[in-house]
Amino acid sequence: MLPSPAIAVEGLRVSYGRREVLRGIDLRVAAGEVFALLGPNGAGKTTTVSVLTTLVRPTAGAVLVGGVDVRRDPEGVKRRISLTGQSAAVDEMLTGRENVVMFARLAGLPRREAATRATELLARFGLVDAADKGVRTYSGGMRRRLDLALSVVVPPEILFLDEPTTGLDPRSRLQLWDAIRDLARGGTTILLTTQYLEDADQLADRVAVIDGGRIVALDTPALLKARVGGTSIEVHDEDGRLLRTVPTDGTLAGVRAALDALPDAPGDAVTLRRPTLDDVFLALTGGHPHADDALPVKELA
Repeated sequence: MLPSPAIAVEGLRVSYGRREVLRGIDLRVAAGEVFALLGPNGAGKTTTVSVLTTLVRPTAGAVLVGGVDVRRDPEGVKRRISLTGQSAAVDEMLTGRENVVMFARLAGLPRREAATRATELLARFGLVDAADKGVRTYSGGMRRRLDLALSVVVPPEILFLDEPTTGLDPRSRLQLWDAIRDLARGGTTILLTTQYLEDADQLADRVAVIDGGRIVALDTPALLKARVGGTSIEVHDEDGRLLRTVPTDGTLAGVRAALDALPDAPGDAVTLRRPTLDDVFLALTGGHPHADDALPVKELA
């Protein structure tokens, strides 16, 4: 018997008056999966997540989160999930440790257990050296990692991440990727929305692209990229202008054959290009990804 999905959505519709925002979403996310939801501004991804987190009531359709119906038992859903928005919801007047202890106490942990949990999470998210420093001194990446730590003080079955790497420098993004992978390895189901397609490519087991209130593609990042074409060699002139594109299978022999077929030209340069999720996004939606309106910032409890 197959295990029940962490998230099961069938025929989800949401309307505001005559405006239909979601037009029949079908979706299943397996327990322990990292699932990315991509879409241009206004496509419906924030509305979808808002339904899944009980913030918006569906107009029609069946929605189960953690096996619980979002309409019949929203409180039961809230006990199984955590939601982290784009802005780090931390108290700048407190230290990192004090923030975690405070959230642990609010979650009902006894004082000693809260302190132990804070020590564990600060180590897990690479914040030991800054644990007793004021959060106002933290970098953006440190704040996002602290925010993730707060979201899992009581480990949720399902964690929703809205634009988790917005505003982070490359080093901080890599550190946050590692933290998210650790959560997934620990068994947490993660659904993320992002305008940075590299986040989805690096983290997601599967990706759904939503456009116009409908899911227009759903597959692994590798298979989505394979749909828009294979590897190619691009030839640029000395000013960087693209002169020609030559398809290749990406193997060493294939690349050599493609290069041998090119005429010699002084100053020309070649690059090997593989499809990216940006190519997928452009092919499916005709536009660039943008963030929808921000989700509410902190966990639902």
